[in-house]
Amino acid sequence: MSTPYPFTAVVGMDDLRLGLLLNAVSPAVGGVLVRGEKGTAKSTAVRALSALLPGVPVVTGCRFSCDPDAPDPGCPDGPHESTGGVTRDARMVELPVGASEDRLVGALDIERALADGVKAFEPGLLADAHRGILYVDEVNLLHDHLVDLLLDAAAMGASYVEREGVSVRHAARFLLVGTMNPEEGELRPQLLDRFGLTVEVAASRDTDQRVEVVRRRLAYDDDPAGFAARWADEESELRERIVAARALLPSVRLGDPALRQIAATCAAFEVDGMRADIVMARTSTALAAWAGHTDVTADDVRQAALLALPHRRRRNPFDAPGLDEDKLDDTLRESGNEDGDGDGDDPGPDGGGGGGLPPQRDGDGGPADTPPQHEPPGDGSDTPAPQEAGGNGSPPPGGGREQPAAKAAEPFRTRMLSVPGLGEGAAGRRSRARTEHGRTTGSRRPQGALTKLHLAATVQAAAPHQRARGRSGRGLVVRRDDLRQATREGREGNLVLFVVDASGSMAARQRMGAVKGAVLSLLLDAYQRRDKVGLVTFRGKDAEIALPPTSSVDAAAARLDTLPTGGRTPVAAGLLKAHEVLRVERMRDPSRRPLLVVVTDGRATGGPDPVALAARAARLHEAEGVASVVVDCEAGPVRLGLAGELAQQLGGTAVTLDELRAESIAGLVKDVQSTSSRRAA
Repeated sequence: MSTPYPFTAVVGMDDLRLGLLLNAVSPAVGGVLVRGEKGTAKSTAVRALSALLPGVPVVTGCRFSCDPDAPDPGCPDGPHESTGGVTRDARMVELPVGASEDRLVGALDIERALADGVKAFEPGLLADAHRGILYVDEVNLLHDHLVDLLLDAAAMGASYVEREGVSVRHAARFLLVGTMNPEEGELRPQLLDRFGLTVEVAASRDTDQRVEVVRRRLAYDDDPAGFAARWADEESELRERIVAARALLPSVRLGDPALRQIAATCAAFEVDGMRADIVMARTSTALAAWAGHTDVTADDVRQAALLALPHRRRRNPFDAPGLDEDKLDDTLRESGNEDGDGDGDDPGPDGGGGGGLPPQRDGDGGPADTPPQHEPPGDGSDTPAPQEAGGNGSPPPGGGREQPAAKAAEPFRTRMLSVPGLGEGAAGRRSRARTEHGRTTGSRRPQGALTKLHLAATVQAAAPHQRARGRSGRGLVVRRDDLRQATREGREGNLVLFVVDASGSMAARQRMGAVKGAVLSLLLDAYQRRDKVGLVTFRGKDAEIALPPTSSVDAAAARLDTLPTGGRTPVAAGLLKAHEVLRVERMRDPSRRPLLVVVTDGRATGGPDPVALAARAARLHEAEGVASVVVDCEAGPVRLGLAGELAQQLGGTAVTLDELRAESIAGLVKDVQSTSSRRAA
């Protein structure tokens, strides 16, 4: 077994380390979500935490880690006699993003259940993680059906496995820890709320600290065991402090003044539901125990808010998580601090009145300077600044003066656009597809392990052979050849590629604002339907990929926000660039079907015969069967209808900005599908 990187050797990252340690002190806090850019020691710190946790007493031989003092009466390995147990190390179980449902919840042997009436159950990762840590790296990329199972287990503290009337239940209480890179997409709100705390991490900009990070990492890679031995004393001290804080936790008092501050803070920031209040209360008491005092102070409440509220106050996927600290301080002051339980003037590194994280040392044993952690995170976007128009207001290449970026109009609810036919892509909520979850549409012989039994088809296959197999009792004699896999139909996520006209003909500020509002609305729809999105823009002489296909719709929204306009309208260049993007994505992910959304007025300009070039480029997409929608942005009393002609050449359909609204286009999905059907015929 490899030697883990010592937790105390992690440089900086005070909020990350504090959030993990508070959960080690009080698992009732509810886990922690670590958000940050790649390469910031997120996974390293999480994996190092398990070595600090106290041992777990378990019933000898129980695969479900029952507590000897209070065994689960419904344990599949029970009932357990009062014979004591053994103590083992706390487990950290990793859930791979691509794990199957059976790997997560466990697998039932359906063949034995049908033939012998035996509940042969193989425990999954939820059973392994019981009374330990369940760690999900890149949790934002987890498939929806696994997210649903996690939500159920987290809510009920138990896991249920149901297979055609055969049911197994076992306890599943675990500390949920997830890491994610926001650039790759956001979490579903339901799962986001299940994490008690959230922390943002970013690489330090301090040169000395970066040097120390590299020095320690190289030393660990050269000799993991030797490096860990040099940090053994610090690890032991921190482990003892966790044990002491756990022992003190039941004695911590959460007085009415602190409780009123918690309630007032959650109300002031308009968080949904009551989970935030409960998590803040538990976090405040854990902070007090960690600091070694028995009364929750105002500083504890303040630090608890900074950890428990940022991810709970987002109103849509384009809102950056965060908390206005000035507003927080005003709320805490107004809600009262009459008892003098801390004035908040000099909180320690963890906000707990100076009883926070132990000071770090550098590679030579001296104290290491750590920059403050609560620096403003910026806007959460890595979007580059808009390209300057020649630096002096001169026209950009291609002619026409560049206009500053227009502000997007208010987004609205759109009607669903879907790809016709039946796909086999990743689970989502847009187009029809063959999936592992959904309504049963038929049966087939299993290819590999049986996952979803079609009971009626299995019985029908086995029934003619019962006499030949010597059946004598009531049971059905079932062989492996009789088993039938259920085929199901659900919904898939698609690749929605936006091709946006940013030329001078779109430059009227009010008009471009409406266009951006429409695209923003479609992006919000893509987020809710679990799609990948990409953004191609065209103006001047060429087109560019503003955002390669990604699961992060908020990154697409950020690119859209800074999109300038001006120049000619190279429609053909935009369609050809989209064709290139789709060709590459088809090789990367052939099962994910694309939906092309072209936003333009269709007035192609620039070069010889630009309209004919645009028609030729459009027919490339039609020939490959790409489902397309053209959002017609033409305005004014004189309308040329060029966007409608472009839609015909694409083999798709055209809608105006007004028709894009949900209440205005009841027949749009039918139009898209019927157009594609005519093309196929």
